[in-house]
Amino acid sequence: MAKDPKAANRVVADNRKARFNYEILDTYEAGIALTGTEVKSLRQGKATIGEAYAGPSGEEFFLFNAYIPEYLQANRFNHETKRPRRLLLHKRQIDKLIGATQREGFTVIPLKIYFNDRGRAKVELGLGRGKKLHDKRETEKERSWNREKARLMREKG
Repeated sequence: MAKDPKAANRVVADNRKARFNYEILDTYEAGIALTGTEVKSLRQGKATIGEAYAGPSGEEFFLFNAYIPEYLQANRFNHETKRPRRLLLHKRQIDKLIGATQREGFTVIPLKIYFNDRGRAKVELGLGRGKKLHDKRETEKERSWNREKARLMREKG
């Protein structure tokens, strides 16, 4: 039985503003501890991580403020929509992220939630520093110039 290549790494939620608002220096892949109704709701593809962030709580790392809507068929067995969800990372990765957030002033931002080829829910985390307004303008200028350059190259052949 051949697997469908589109089924592998199916993105459920994407934080498109994160790369504009933050300078992403490093990325990590983390598992996420979910209940059954959260997984079913994620498979419907209606989660949002626009205002979500990750941070330490004791010796563990959690995803805060991620919105996973209730699964309608679960009625009374449903989950809380914005509860903190534990991230599954190696101890060395957790220590590195905690050190970066506490000492160096970095922020851990979820970039996307997706299902890998084995059907497990994963979160791509970005370790980044917030951009200032002039950095955002510079990024916008560069993106606009690259778009214009590509259009000119297409016209010339």
